[in-house]
Formats: sequence, C-alpha cells, structure tokens
Amino acid sequence: MTTILIDADACPVVSETIQISKQFNFDCILICDTAHEMHREGAETIIVSKGADAVDFVLVNKVKKGDIVVTQDYGLAAMVLAKQGHPIDQNGRLYTNDNIDQLLYARHKAQKVRMAGGRLRGPKKRSKVNNETFEISLKELCEKISVNNEDQS
Repeated sequence: MTTILIDADACPVVSETIQISKQFNFDCILICDTAHEMHREGAETIIVSKGADAVDFVLVNKVKKGDIVVTQDYGLAAMVLAKQGHPIDQNGRLYTNDNIDQLLYARHKAQKVRMAGGRLRGPKKRSKVNNETFEISLKELCEKISVNNEDQS
C-alpha cells in the first residue's frame, strides 16, 4: 500500500494532498513539530518535538519504497530518493536522481552567500496556479504509482 507522507511544517498544500490521497485510496500521514501541530480529517498526524530536522528524521524513517513525500526540503528529498520514494515539492516539481544534485548545489551556494552577509530574493508570493500545478503533478504521480502497483499484483 502506497502512503503519502507530508512534511507538514509550513506546507501550503496539505488539504489538496489529503483530498488526492483519498481519490487514490492511499494512506496519508502528516508529520509536524509541536510548533506547527495540525490535525486533519483523512490523515494520520505524527507530532514530534521541536528541533532542527526532527520532522525530517521521523519522516525518512517511515518512508518505504514507492511512497510519496511532499516536501520543499532538498536534503529530505535526497534521502527519500535514496529509499526509492517519490519526493515532490509544493509546486509540483518532482525531485529526481537527475535534478537533486543541482538543487543541493544551488542550496549550498545560496547558503554561502547568506553566511557572507549577502541577501537573496525570497520566493514569489504563492498563487492559485501553484496549487493547481501541484495537484496536476501529484495526480499524475499517483496514477503512475497505481498502474505500477496493479502491474505487480
């Protein structure tokens, strides 16, 4: 059984993800820390103590081969890929073995600029189009996984 796990701290597409998980009959798990505690109908919630990467460690330990993980964290996405999961960000971009190294490198370069006192532009304000693009990408990914699961049965 495929599970969708959500790195739920500040995730803007929790409701959309739960709704899509129901359509595909996938389990849905929200993982958040005590500062971002949430409970939503249709999803199990796991609450962890506050701390750097606390949610990430719990999530990566729960993910299984073929599971979907919604996250905007490149490091977590890399660990999910290593476990043969399917990470996707809140804008519908799939993290893959082909793009993760470039994303991690860009994150590293940006961190160096910030540590040197530089400033970088933040992300654009979230729009309805971002949610729609996410929903389309997540549904396509779920469909692909459903077909693969049927083929293996």
